[in-house]
Formats: sequence, C-alpha cells, structure tokens
Amino acid sequence: MSKPDLNLLVTLDVLLAEGNVARAAQRLRLSPSAMSRALARLRDTTGDPLLVRAGRGLVPTPRALELREKVARLVQDAEALLRPAGQPDLQRLLRTFTLRSSEGFVENFGPDLIARVGREAPGVRLCFVPKPGKDSTPLRDGSVDLETGVIDTATGPELRTQGLFRDRFIGVVRAGHPLSEGGITAARYAAGQHVVVSRRGLARTAIDDALDALGLERRVVTIVGGFAVALALARASDLIASVPERHTGRLRAGMHGFALPVAVPGLTVSMLWHPRLDADPAHRWLRGCVRDVCAEHPADPP
Repeated sequence: MSKPDLNLLVTLDVLLAEGNVARAAQRLRLSPSAMSRALARLRDTTGDPLLVRAGRGLVPTPRALELREKVARLVQDAEALLRPAGQPDLQRLLRTFTLRSSEGFVENFGPDLIARVGREAPGVRLCFVPKPGKDSTPLRDGSVDLETGVIDTATGPELRTQGLFRDRFIGVVRAGHPLSEGGITAARYAAGQHVVVSRRGLARTAIDDALDALGLERRVVTIVGGFAVALALARASDLIASVPERHTGRLRAGMHGFALPVAVPGLTVSMLWHPRLDADPAHRWLRGCVRDVCAEHPADPP
C-alpha cells in the first residue's frame, strides 16, 4: 500500500473549512481545476466522496464531518512544529547545561554566572566539568553543551565559536614580595623564581622567547597545570606567576600584579558549541548570559 501524500492534509483542511472548491482554491492560491484534481485525489485516498453536491453547493459527508476537527488540529500542530522556536519561558525552564571550562574560568566567572542564571531561570542547573585538553569530541557527542577557552588549530572546524574577551599576561606575586615595590625591569623579573602553567608539562613559553631576545633567562622552579594552582603557590611563596589578567581577576585578590617587562602576544578567550545547538532558544539565552558576565569583568590595571 502506497503512503498517502501528507501535503493533502492542508488541502483537506481548507476544503472542509470552506465547503467550496472555488473558495478553497482562492485561499491556497490554486486554480479551481487544480483544486478539483486535489479533491479527486483526496477521495481516492480516503475512499469517501467527502464533499457531495446538494443543489448549487457542496455538503460534507459523515466521514468529512468526522475528519474536520482532527485534520484542523493536525495542520495547526504541524504549523506550530515547523515555526521558528520562540523565547523559552525561563521561569519554567527545567534543564541542566554542561559547561567545560578551566578551573580559573569557573572560579573567576562562575559565581556571577550562577547568580545570573539563578535569577532568570531558577530551574536551570549548571554542571561545570574540567577541561583536560582541547579535544572537541564532548561537544560533538553532546556530553558538553558549551566550552570556553583559547581556540587553536586542534579545534574542530564545524564548531561555532564566539570571542568573549581579549586578555594579556601579567606578572603576579604575593603582597610584600620584593617585586611589589619599585620598577619592574626585564632583568629583575627574570632573576626571580617562576611557576609556569602548562597542561603538557612544558617549561618554555612565549615569555622565555621574549627574554631570550634580550639575552636573559628566567629560572623556572615548578610547572603546574592551571592558573589557579600557580596563583595559590605564588600567594604562599616568593614564586612569580605569569597569568592572563582578566581570566584570573578574582583569583588574584590581595596579590600584587604588574605589567610584564617584555612584549608577549595576547590571547582571545572564546566560547564554543556544536551547530545543532545554534538555534536552540535556551542555549542561545545561556550564551548571552556567558557573554554578559564576561563583559562585566573588566581588567584591573596592575
């Protein structure tokens, strides 16, 4: 048995509503002959005449009366289904979003993001998961809804991205550290003991390249995997941490920050998501919350 043409549902809905071939044709912008052919197909498909002549007009058969309300609901539901999604009712929204970010991002921007989401959508829960690397598989398989970080060549080309803010590296030491007073020269900076952040355990960064150009070399005494850990060590010792300024604003509270005495390229922190969530209204709202929270955290001049 062949499958019925579902496009005929719209034609049937209009025919049953109008009870007149000419008026139905006018509503659907068809010629009367095309509408008559469509009615013939509907009769073949349903096995019922649907509309029969009575005097100069047409009257519905019992089968047509039975179908009229059902068909109208089906067409309305289909139109609503295919209509662009509207804004979600945030007060009634129940959903958990999984965000993959560095610990520093969560500690710095997380409190304000959680507060913002809680005010606007109390039924939404944020689940922050660690970011051990730049593998984009979790975004592709749906286990992660949104990610923040620095985009590089390893990022999947099909992912959607949007920049959140530009950042620069600064030096940070504990309060009372010798570098918290006086001018910071490249030689004075290089002479200290440094903690370096590298997920891959590398001791050398762009800072070392810049120091090399001046004939200087810094002493790296420890390597850690995140900025939060680097700052915790610097807070409790004489180590010098070099970290992104805006990314670590809250983490540096009570510490002394200073502009690096060498030129080092800045970075752009972005958010990434899979295209299947691009048009999702709730996800679009979440992205707006992340953008706004990041914009509300300007850099503090060191």
